[in-house]
Amino acid sequence: MEKVTLKYRNQQWELPAGMTARDAIKKTGLLPESVLIVVDGELQTDDVILKPGQQVKLVAVVSGGAA
Repeated sequence: MEKVTLKYRNQQWELPAGMTARDAIKKTGLLPESVLIVVDGELQTDDVILKPGQQVKLVAVVSGGAA
């Protein structure tokens, strides 16, 4: 089975290719709303289909600021 690699901070997961980024994030136990998806260096929406061999980096969403 072909895999895709998800990385978040110091964690890494190998998951089956062919699912959406949102579904893959759910399998890691992270909340899809809490991360941005970067596939092969490009920001993507969570409905992108992950393909074999892609490097997926999850970046924490930072919120806040001056009111």
